[in-house]
Amino acid sequence: MDDKRIVKSSLLITAAVLILVALDQALKLYIRTHFALGEAHEILPFFQLCFVENNGMAFGIQWLPKWCLTAFRIVMVGLLGWYIHTLLHRSARPWYIAMVTLITAGALGNIIDCVFYGRLFGYETWFYGRVVDMLYFPLIHNAAGETLFFRPVFNLADSYITVAVLAIILFFRKDLNDSLESK
Repeated sequence: MDDKRIVKSSLLITAAVLILVALDQALKLYIRTHFALGEAHEILPFFQLCFVENNGMAFGIQWLPKWCLTAFRIVMVGLLGWYIHTLLHRSARPWYIAMVTLITAGALGNIIDCVFYGRLFGYETWFYGRVVDMLYFPLIHNAAGETLFFRPVFNLADSYITVAVLAIILFFRKDLNDSLESK
C-alpha cells in the first residue's frame, strides 16, 4: 500500500474511532445524568435501558487493582493502534482492519469512563472511575419473573468489542494468524 493510501486509511480509521467513541460517550453521559443508579426503563418487552456502574472488567470481574486495569487498557489501546498501523502497511483485508478498529474504539470508550468519570462526577480520583452500562436484554424469565437469560448489562463500547471479537473468531482467524507471523 502506498503512503497516500495509508494516510487516507489512517484518517478514515481515526474518524471511525472518534465517531464510535462519541456515540458511546453520548449515551453513557445521557444515562449518567438522566437516570438514578439502578433505574430502568422498558423500551421493548425484551429491552431495557438500565443504569448500572461496573468497577471491573466484563461482568464486573475484578482481578487487578483499578489503576492497574486502567493502565493496562491504555497500553492495550496503544498496542492496537500500532497493530492497525502494521496491518495497513501489510495491506490486510479492510474488514479485518475494521474489526480491530471496533475493538480499539470499544476499549477507548471504556477507558474514558475509567480515567475521567470518577473525577468528573465527584466520586473518585483520576483512573478510578466506573464504567457506565445501560443496555439490558432480559430475554427469558422464570415463573417468579426473575431473568434467567440474558442478565449482563453492557454498553455500546462492550458491544463493539464483542461483535468484533466474534467476527474475528468466525470469519478472520486466518487474517489474525497471518498478521501475527513475523515477515
